[in-house]
Amino acid sequence: MSQELFDTMRQSIIDGDEDKAEALAQQAIAQGLDPLDAINLGFVQGINYVGDQFGAGEMFLPDLMIAAEVMKKAVAVLEPEMKKRGVQRQVLGKVVLGTVKGDIHEIGKNLVATMLSASGFEVRDLGVDVPYEKFAETAREVNADIVGVSALLTTTMTGQKNVIEALDDMGLRPKVKVMVGGAPVTRGWAEEIGADGYSEDAMGAVALAKRLVRA
Repeated sequence: MSQELFDTMRQSIIDGDEDKAEALAQQAIAQGLDPLDAINLGFVQGINYVGDQFGAGEMFLPDLMIAAEVMKKAVAVLEPEMKKRGVQRQVLGKVVLGTVKGDIHEIGKNLVATMLSASGFEVRDLGVDVPYEKFAETAREVNADIVGVSALLTTTMTGQKNVIEALDDMGLRPKVKVMVGGAPVTRGWAEEIGADGYSEDAMGAVALAKRLVRA
C-alpha cells in the first residue's frame, strides 16, 4: 500500500499538481507514515525524474520550476509532523545563496534554492542585490559549506570575484566553497576568479554542490 502511495506522490510532482501533492502529504501523516519516507521515497523521486527529463531535453524550464514549487509545498505539509516526531532530513550541507549587488534577477537563483532544498541541503537565500560582505558574513554566521553567487549581467559578473575576496578577507576560504552561475558566466570565468565550480542550470548546481561537500 505504501509503495502505491509513494508512486502517486512521485507522479504528483511530475504532473506539477500542487493540490494533489499536498493532499498526499496529509494522507501520509493520517496513515502514520514516516514523513521522511514520504519525502525520500515519494516526492524526491518525482523531482529527480523531472530533473533527468530536463537534462535530456524532454521537459523544460517551466516544468522544472513547477515541480520544484510543488515539492516545496508538499515538504511544508510534512515539516510539522517531522518536528513532532523529532526527526529531520539528513542535511547534506549548508548553502548561502544570492544574486550579487547591482543585479535583481532571481528566477534562476530561486530555482537553484528550491532544487538544493529539495535535494537535502539547508539553504539560506539572501535574495537579490546582495552586498559582497553580506555573503561572507552570513557564511560565517551559519557555518556554511558553500556560497552560491548568481550574476545575470556582464556588468555584475565582477561582483562574484568580489564575494570570493570578501570570503578570503574573513579567512573563510578554502573551507567555504564557492559556486557561481548566471547567463553570462562561463567555466573559464569561474576558474579565472578562483571559484570552486560553475553550473549553467539548477540540476547541474545540485550535482556540483553534492561534489563540493564531498570534496
